[in-house]
Amino acid sequence: MLHRSADDPDALARIARAAGVTSRRVLDAVRDTRRALFVPAVYEDLAYADEPIPLPHGQVTTQPSLSALMVAALDLTGDEEALEVGTGFGYQTALLARVAARVVSIEIWADMAEEARRNLAADGIENIEVMVGDGTEGAPAHAPFDAVIVSAAFPEVPPPLVGQLRVGGRLVQPIGPGGREDVVLYERAVDGLTRVRILTRASFVPLMGRHGYPRPG
Repeated sequence: MLHRSADDPDALARIARAAGVTSRRVLDAVRDTRRALFVPAVYEDLAYADEPIPLPHGQVTTQPSLSALMVAALDLTGDEEALEVGTGFGYQTALLARVAARVVSIEIWADMAEEARRNLAADGIENIEVMVGDGTEGAPAHAPFDAVIVSAAFPEVPPPLVGQLRVGGRLVQPIGPGGREDVVLYERAVDGLTRVRILTRASFVPLMGRHGYPRPG
C-alpha cells in the first residue's frame, strides 16, 4: 500500500542511512534529488515515501533507499563511466549522475525514456545519455564501463554486460526470476564476474530483452 507523504529528500536520505548507506556522496545525492520530478504526476504527493510507485507498462520505480543502497555498492568516486539498465522515470539515473562522471542509461520503453529525459533536464542533470533499446545488450559503442547497475531481475547477468565492464569494475543486479530476488554485488575479474556479496533481498520486475525475458506484445 502506498502511504501519503508530505516529507522531503532529507527524509529519504535519513531512511537510506538507516538502511545501511554510509557513503556521504550517495546520501548527498539523495538529498539533492527531488524525487517529485521523477514520478507520475498522479503520485507526486507520494514522492517522498520510501516505497515503489507504479509506472506505465506494468513497471514500478525502485524504492529510493534500495536505489541508494545499490548505487552506494558501486563505490564510485566521481570519475567513472556508469551504465544503467532500466531508466524508468530517471530517479536512480539522477543519483548515479551525481556520483559518476557520466551515465549511459537504457530504457526499453520509448515513452518512458522520453519522460526520463524531461525529468533529468528539469533537475539540471546533463552528464547522462538516455537511450531506447535492449538493455541486456548493453551499450557497446560507449563501453567499457567502470560500473553497471541493472534495475530488473533475471537469474543470471547478461553476458554483454559482463563483457562491457572494465576489469575491477562493479556490477549490481537483482538475481532471480522477478518477484523476490537477491540483489547481488559483483566485481569484474579477468576471467569474468566474481560474486562479492548479497546486498539485500527485494522484489523487482523481470528483465526484458534478448538476454532476459521476452518483451510482452
